[in-house]
Order: sequence, then structure tokens, then C-alpha cells
Amino acid sequence: MSAITRWMWVLGCAALVAACATRSPAGGDGTRPVWRIVSLGCAQDAGYPHLGCFKPCCERARADGRRESVAALAVESVDSGDWWLVDATPDLPAQIHGRGRLPKGILLTHAHIGHYTGLMYLGREGMGARGMPVFASRKMARFLTDNAPWSQLVALGNIRITEFDDGVPFELGSGMRVVPHAVPHRNEFADTHAFAFEDVLYVPDIDRWEDWRTEGTSTGGMRRPFDAWKTLVVDGTFFDGGELPGRNMKEIPHPTVVRTLELLADARTTPTVWFTHLNHTNPLWDKGSSASSRLAAEGCRVAYAGLELWRTPHE
Repeated sequence: MSAITRWMWVLGCAALVAACATRSPAGGDGTRPVWRIVSLGCAQDAGYPHLGCFKPCCERARADGRRESVAALAVESVDSGDWWLVDATPDLPAQIHGRGRLPKGILLTHAHIGHYTGLMYLGREGMGARGMPVFASRKMARFLTDNAPWSQLVALGNIRITEFDDGVPFELGSGMRVVPHAVPHRNEFADTHAFAFEDVLYVPDIDRWEDWRTEGTSTGGMRRPFDAWKTLVVDGTFFDGGELPGRNMKEIPHPTVVRTLELLADARTTPTVWFTHLNHTNPLWDKGSSASSRLAAEGCRVAYAGLELWRTPHE
């Protein structure tokens, strides 16, 4: 080997060592880990089409063989393949199997049937999980621990609950910090939390944006969600207030899509907005509807299952 060849070989080895030394332990881009958030469904708790509904909104879906899973998210480390499930829906088996492996844990927003009852599949009648991590607020944890059949999951060690506090960050894995935010909702059994994943905010259920009072605000928190995060995955249960004639909407409050669009128009920033948790009556199910046309004109979309909603580093 000549002196020049030897010198080039040394330089090449040095460059390789330097590259390995600067690469992030879990990062696929050389500087930081890569994470993505994927929608696993966008239907309200009972799914779409809806049990007991024989109106055109659901009959068309049945005729077309169309079905949409209940709203949930996968938060995945692209580098390791590890992922976490946000909300344990009644569609939990299909949503997990669609990812190809079990989640490293489950985050729960609240105690309505579309958001936690999928835990039943982890019990002895199901997969008999061993210590599946479940992240829940203190009230949600108490609800699961004190009430059968969920208490059996705890007693048998099928799930292992980790409690979180409002506004206190916790980590899922290297490079992904989660911040829970308490939001106003019908809290019959426990409280309700949104989750912030870096610059993504996930709020599948809330009563009214105007009622969300956050620390450091004196007039309420309605502007903060639209100004503080770059990507919003938010409650789109009803498009407007006329979808359930004969029902008292005060019993099932949600901000309408129309109202959210109005608030977005006054926001200081322009976030990317995905609507989720759609009721079966929502005209956004029909891509040819005037509601869908308006949503598209506003630059917003519906978070159908399988869509990648966000990735970091941004590509």
C-alpha cells in the first residue's frame, strides 16, 4: 500500500468514526429521532356506519361496504418501530393489528366508551396482556381501579397504570415529549385531557373552545390552541347545530366544525387542521357535500384512517 493510499484510508476511517459519533442514537436523519403521527380512525365513539341508524347517511355507507374506525392515533418512532396508541377504542384489535406489532403503551383521554373500552381485549378473555402500560390522569386511573370489570385488568396485571398530571410533561421514548392538557367535557366518570406531542395538539372531545381556560389567560383559552400548535387534530363531531333534530344539544355539547372554522379565521397563525371524531350524521362523510367543499376551501381536512398527519423532522 502506497503512502498516499494509506493516508486516504486513514482519512476515510476518520470520517466514518466522526459520522458514527455525531449520529443520534435513535435518529434516522443523523441529528434527531424521527417520529410520525398516524390517524387510526376518525369516527365518533360508536363508529360509522352507526348501530341503529337506517337513514341515508349510514345506509349509503353500508351499501358501499364502507366502514370507518373510531378516532385514535398511533404515535410512532420511525427509527425503532416502537409506537404508542392514543385511546383504546372498540376497534382496538384491528387498529393494533394494522400496525403489525403491539404498542409500547396506551394513552387515555377520558372515560367515554369510544376512548377506553378497548382495554377489555387486554384481559383474560382476550390476549391476557402482561403489564401493558396505560397512561391516565389520576381520576381516570381511579375510575379503572375502582370499577369492574376494569379493576380486574389492574388486579391481574394485564395493565400497568402510570398517572399523569395536567400540564406536566412525560416522555414516550427518546425525542417524544407529551404534555396533557385538561379540557372541559362531560366528565361523568373522570376528567378529559388533550395531548400535545411537540407541535401537534390532539383534542378529540371538548365542550366549547371558549370554556377552555388555560394557565396565564384571563379571558379563556379559545385562541391559544390555534396559536400555540402548528398541527391540530380536533373535535369535529358535528358540522353544525342542525344534525340531530329533536335532541337537546346541550346534553352532548361539542364545538361545531363551523364554529371552529370561525375561530381559526381569527387566529394569529395558520395551523394545519385535521377534524376527527365525526358523528355519523356529519355531512363531511360525503365528499361531494357542500360541507366538504367548504372544508376544502378553508384548507382543512378530515383525518381518515391510515393518513400520516405529522412527521418530524418535517420533510
